[in-house]
Order: sequence, then structure tokens, then C-alpha cells
Amino acid sequence: MQPITGKTKLLGIIGNPVKHSLSPIMQNAAIKHLAVDYIYIPFSVKSENLATALTVFLSIGVQGFNITIPHKQSILPLLSDITQTAKLVGAVNTVWRTETGWQGTNTDVIGFLAPLKSFSKNWQTISPIILGNGGAARAVVVSLAELGCPQIHVVGRDQNKLDKFKQSWLNHEFKVEIIVQTWDKLSDILSETELLINTTPIGMSLYRDRSPMDSSLWKKITNQAIIYDLIYTPSPTQFLKEAKEQGLITIDGSAMLVYQGATALELWLQQSVPVDVMSRSLKEYLLIVK
Repeated sequence: MQPITGKTKLLGIIGNPVKHSLSPIMQNAAIKHLAVDYIYIPFSVKSENLATALTVFLSIGVQGFNITIPHKQSILPLLSDITQTAKLVGAVNTVWRTETGWQGTNTDVIGFLAPLKSFSKNWQTISPIILGNGGAARAVVVSLAELGCPQIHVVGRDQNKLDKFKQSWLNHEFKVEIIVQTWDKLSDILSETELLINTTPIGMSLYRDRSPMDSSLWKKITNQAIIYDLIYTPSPTQFLKEAKEQGLITIDGSAMLVYQGATALELWLQQSVPVDVMSRSLKEYLLIVK
């Protein structure tokens, strides 16, 4: 890495907690490879200090930063402008400084789509199923709309939350049909899809030995289906282990993590970045801490 001097430009990520973030690993690996005079630092910022942090960042010359939980939505009113993608998702994960203040976007959409683009599928004929209806599911909906999917099923536990999720898209010019389903209806629609995405936390942390699917549900899925889990650690999750046992194609969340981070770094540096270096550094780190 370049020696850190008074000229070194600052990038970073804010969240609370933020010590678990893997972004510094892959971003600094890319910075080192490019030999650019930047450093990427994690900043722990409490919700009540968010506005103060943005003011301080401007004063000390931070060039840009990523945002993780719990600030992806609460930062919106503090920005001078956000992209249309961020407006659709309703959340920002990447911010950069401008003459008029901080501007933001959401690179999770590009990150999610990156591994899917290598498949020769006619996405205009596929109706994906999203497990979960939280913030991550919103980014996936926008991604699938961009991919050209005409219809998206969103499955959740709470009918009221599902109804609010569906209603939230009516304020946008959104041509995709969003169908919400409670979990007990999942078995009825699984055979109709070639793309199943888990956006729930089932499979990580306290739920790492669990899967959102059971053996009876796996029997419903076509052998042409792609199974996508947004979780990247542990890898593979129980969900993806079960999918592999069925002989299905699987994608874990590490590709999304790398590509959303690479898109952010390209935005800040205004140049191409080494995605392979970022991916390799992430895999090597996960092997060490496994």
C-alpha cells in the first residue's frame, strides 16, 4: 500500500456496528493494487451522531463512503441528491462529495445482477421468487425489474408487512407485477420459477444451521433453477448446501458484495478497479477466519 501521508485521501464505511464489515479488506486490496493514494477506513457511527458525522467528513476531506445498517434509510434526508435507483430502492449504500454536498446511490442493484448476467436465460419469461420482504428484498426487486423479469413473487411471514411492501411500489412508474404471498403459499409457486432468492437472515449468525426451505419444498423446484443467497458468510449457507444436494446451480452473496463494492470504488476513483483482486482478497480472508 502507498505510504499514508497528509495527501492521502480518505474513503470509508459507516455503520453501527461496523467492525464485522469486510469492505475494508477488499477495498484496500484494490487500492494497493492500483497504487493510488487512498485509504478505506471503517467508522462506527451511532444513529444520533449521523448528521454530525457527515459534517465532520466534509470538514476533514473524506471523498466518499459506504453505508451499512442502520443508516441506509436514515441518511436520505441528509443528502443533497440521490439517484433514481436509490429512490426506487428507498435506501443508499454509497455516497460521494460534490460542490453542493453529499450525493448518494445504491450499488447493491449492480452487485446483485453481476453474477446473473453470465447465465443465458430469457429473463423476460422468468418469474423469480424472493424470500423475505425487508430492505434487501427492495434492492433485489429493482434488480430483477432491470433484468426484465415481468413478474416477481415476494414471500413473507406477515400479511400486513407484505401488503405495505407491495403498496410502496405504487408511487413509482414500475412496470413489474409484484405478487406478495405468505409463507404457507410458497409450495404452490415453487415449481413455476427458475430463480429463487433468499434475502432473509436465516442462514447467518444465530440461524447459521437453518434454512428457509425444507425437504418437501425442495422437491417442488425445477432442476433448471438458480438458487441465490444474499448471505456471504458462512459459505455455503445451509440453504445453498441443500440446493447443491439437489444438483441445482447456486450463488452466494460474496459476488454481490464484491461487485457492489467495486462499483462504489469506480465511482470514487473514476477509473476501472480490479474486481478479481477484490474477490480473491475476500475469499482469502474468509478462509483465515472460518
